[in-house]
Amino acid sequence: MTKKESNSVSVQVPGDLFRKIEEKIEGTSFSSVEEYVIRKLENEFPAEPVYSKEEEELIRERLRRLGYIE
Repeated sequence: MTKKESNSVSVQVPGDLFRKIEEKIEGTSFSSVEEYVIRKLENEFPAEPVYSKEEEELIRERLRRLGYIE
């Protein structure tokens, strides 16, 4: 389930920490320490949503009607 992208980089993790993660994920749905770390980082740094011009205008209009912007 781990996605390796062409723009991925390696990160070194102290051995003790790596072993703690291995123990923590044992018996879970995580197949590797890498998969676990990626999931944690994705939760910490979620992707910014990309809106079309039409979606942005709908959002602005809703915010105007709610009184958040003028």
